[in-house]
Amino acid sequence: MRWGLRPRGPGTAALAAAGSLWGPPRFPCRLEWRGTTTRLLVRSVTGAGTELPNPNSGKYRDTVLLPQTSFPMKLLGRQQPDAELEIQQKCGFSELYSWQRERKVKTEFCLHDGPPYANGDPHIGHALNKILKDIANRYHMMRGSKIHFVPGWDCHGLPIEIKVLSELGGKAQNLSTMEIREKARSFAKAAIEKQKSAFIRWGIMADWNNCYYTFDGKYEAKQLRVFYQMYEKGLVYRSYKPVFWSPSSRTALAEAELEYNPEHVSRSVYVKFPLLKPSPKLASLVDGSSPVSVLVWTTQPWTIPANQAICYMPDSKYAVVKCSTSGDLYILAADKVASVASALDTMFEVISTFSGGDLVHGTCSHPLIPDKVSPLLPANHVTMAKGTGLVHTAPAHGMEDYSVASEHNLPMDCLVDEGGIFTEDAGPELQKKAVLGEGTDVVIKMLQTSKNLVKEEKMIHSYPYDWRTKKPVVIRASKQWFINITEVKTTAKELLKTVKFIPGAALNAMVDMIDRRPYWCISRQRVWGVPIPVFHHKTKDEYLINSQTIEHIAKLVEQHGSDIWWTLPPEQLLPKDVLSQVGGPGALEYVPGQDILDIWFDSGTSWSCVLPGTGQMADLYLEGKDQLGGWFQSSLLTSVAVRKKAPFKTVVVHGFTLGEKGEKMSKSLGNVINPDIVISGGQDQTKEPPYGADVLRWWVAESNVFTEVTVGPSALSAARDDIGKLRNTLRFLLGNVAGFNPETDSIPVNNMYVIDQYMLHLLQDLATKITDSYKQYDFGKVVRLLKAFYTRELSNFYFSIIKDRLYCESENDPKRRSCQTALAEILDVLVRSFAPILPHLAEEVFQHIPYIKEPKSVFRTGWISTSSIWKKPGLEEAVESACAMRDSFLGSIPGKNAAEYEVVIVIEPGLLFEIIEMLQAEETSSTSQLNELMMASQSTLLAQDPRERTADGIELKGTFLINLEGGDIREESSYKVIVVPTTKEKCPRCWKYTAESSDTLCPRCAEVVGGK
Repeated sequence: MRWGLRPRGPGTAALAAAGSLWGPPRFPCRLEWRGTTTRLLVRSVTGAGTELPNPNSGKYRDTVLLPQTSFPMKLLGRQQPDAELEIQQKCGFSELYSWQRERKVKTEFCLHDGPPYANGDPHIGHALNKILKDIANRYHMMRGSKIHFVPGWDCHGLPIEIKVLSELGGKAQNLSTMEIREKARSFAKAAIEKQKSAFIRWGIMADWNNCYYTFDGKYEAKQLRVFYQMYEKGLVYRSYKPVFWSPSSRTALAEAELEYNPEHVSRSVYVKFPLLKPSPKLASLVDGSSPVSVLVWTTQPWTIPANQAICYMPDSKYAVVKCSTSGDLYILAADKVASVASALDTMFEVISTFSGGDLVHGTCSHPLIPDKVSPLLPANHVTMAKGTGLVHTAPAHGMEDYSVASEHNLPMDCLVDEGGIFTEDAGPELQKKAVLGEGTDVVIKMLQTSKNLVKEEKMIHSYPYDWRTKKPVVIRASKQWFINITEVKTTAKELLKTVKFIPGAALNAMVDMIDRRPYWCISRQRVWGVPIPVFHHKTKDEYLINSQTIEHIAKLVEQHGSDIWWTLPPEQLLPKDVLSQVGGPGALEYVPGQDILDIWFDSGTSWSCVLPGTGQMADLYLEGKDQLGGWFQSSLLTSVAVRKKAPFKTVVVHGFTLGEKGEKMSKSLGNVINPDIVISGGQDQTKEPPYGADVLRWWVAESNVFTEVTVGPSALSAARDDIGKLRNTLRFLLGNVAGFNPETDSIPVNNMYVIDQYMLHLLQDLATKITDSYKQYDFGKVVRLLKAFYTRELSNFYFSIIKDRLYCESENDPKRRSCQTALAEILDVLVRSFAPILPHLAEEVFQHIPYIKEPKSVFRTGWISTSSIWKKPGLEEAVESACAMRDSFLGSIPGKNAAEYEVVIVIEPGLLFEIIEMLQAEETSSTSQLNELMMASQSTLLAQDPRERTADGIELKGTFLINLEGGDIREESSYKVIVVPTTKEKCPRCWKYTAESSDTLCPRCAEVVGGK
């Protein structure tokens, strides 16, 4: 075909002749539009008023092929949740997990479920987490993988024990260990049942009869074996160390069990430690006749009775200063002179300065205990951020203090008991007083009496609280079991580099948390948990644990559960061989230890109990960001310690759920969203309507889950509206494939209408992007792609164009079948695209597809299937260039019916003319593909201006810049769009203005009706 010459003949022949233009282009081709008219969005229908035949009027109503489907446009009120329950039954939701496990497939996808805590009702955070996991699982299952997903529950621990005891009130004092354990187990079981039924209602795919529970005997036995493997490697040890201690729970806590209260008020004090013996260098700087004191600051005055030293930074500068108010001489860091003087409302005169190293071998008097000496010691943990640059050191009450004491062999006596009360060793004035209450008062009064208190002030700062009781903790030395994670950390951080983190920043956050963790205290002084399987000697500081004792206990636990530690006599807890060596049944020298394992150790060993195969590695862990310091970390550390590998390949981290304005959810604010009320509605259903589970799932998928996730009435209402629009789109698709059988009625792609081919081209691009977004666990992008496609490409564009062809052509006309072929493919891709997110809707649609005689579950029929022959980049350029002209036309008749106008398109000879000519081979047509796209009464395509002009025509001009071969050839083509009111009458059947008179059919309709 030569440039600008006009072939004659049917449009399809011309299209076939130029078939190569619609396949992959022979050269890189980019068409750009430069219009002189106002640019509207490509593929918009702004300004087009379209009239469609009314099925209830006129004698031709029975000849119009209107959509037919029983798929409801809306499910009102209770219809939505009721329909979902019916679909779950009808479509075998409960059997789906077992069905897919039995398939003969090559790949397995393992998502290891982090166990939710078994102590409360299901909440919106559960919904966010479980639905995200389910979307991932359903996607991978549809892609052809066998899914390994075993839901689990974390069943032990302090929160459950505290709830049980608080419910019993005063009676709790008299309960035995076994009574507490039995009540705690019952409580956990009840919570599990509530949560499980909610997860099932949300459509979560799993075998709900085979879950894992941390209180199950088999689970506990494996956990004990992991504990011993770590003990055998020298990673578990018992030591007297300072740990976070909760007086309100009377147990040690790990870092992950703390929450920081930014509004905590402490009574901070500046205290004098009189210099007893200056170092030689210091002696030369101070006049021996005037007493000098070292000045320290602390927010924990109650720790001063336990002081054993004062630490300084050897490389920093220090100063001797004179206080203008009192005349006292103080030693403090040179950098802190101004700020401390300001805090004390005084002025300091610097007498001399010296290096921190010059304090070596100096000593001070204890401010409360006259005969006690506090040495001055160098330490790298001293900072100049706060205080005086000299740090009060109480080894029993600080992690860094403990390190200094270990290095210098200082005493580490703890003067505080398990309830946070001063012991007898603290002296008669302090004994039996709570350190965080009256004890602090008394210490401050004692400092005043000894004239060593310089100033007291209230300080608001961030302070650790027990996350269960919401009360402050203290740091207190006690004998505990620890995991030495120093050597494990190095390997763990190296292995993390091979793990994919989504979002990527979560990796650094986790590495930082591991770096900051000095050791892991794994013992707890409670009863609801798995016992630490050691026996303590009755009189000596010795304990008994070896491979024989562990295997014996693990077997008993496997059969009977961990209750045996408290119910069996100690003699039966030891194997006979060991028993005979330690005093025999009658004179046993050892008693079972009373500590239980930290629940982070409980859940952190789940990889050994739940993950499949010998490799025991999950493809995916997916939890909230708090688990970077919790379950992700305890899983990693135990796995690396035992077998030097990570338990996960990919870690996806989501944010927390917040109220609509980004505020925390709380009952007092009234912004708590209950998933059950979201699904089934509240008491007042005008305020809290029943949305069903799919709305909840759409909200989860749509949210940017990698940050904080907001939820409230407007978010849920918007999700319902989105699904409503999607339903309408699906209803149109279902209604218009009625009477169509893809096996016999489909049109080969290359014979289809250009606009239909174009939709398949867009569909393939959509499928690729959606698949990629699921792969990246970016479900928000899946939703955005779907919404853009079904609102813009389908509802606003394609559907508005094709209605005439669908409704008014004869049933078997290839033009109509071409459209139905595209619609059937669109329906299939669309349903599979949202199925992992909206399983109830996807199954409902599948039940209404007219050509599926016995509908299987959509989840049993695989993932999106597209064809490479759909991909036609040249086609995209061609249709969008025609759309530019269409936009010019529609933009010139805002609010009018496009069918009341004729369009004349004038394009100078060249490639652009040939492109548009593909859509209309004849000069003037009311049935061509170009005219369908324009939605006009008729379209005329000319290579030069028409000879005659009408006075009432609108003329619009524009140009296209055509880029060929990556810009080597550039050709700019001009076009004109001339819009004139039609002279034809409205056809009584199709309502297009294509008839000779108002009571006669247009030629197309006459042919169709005549054919019938």
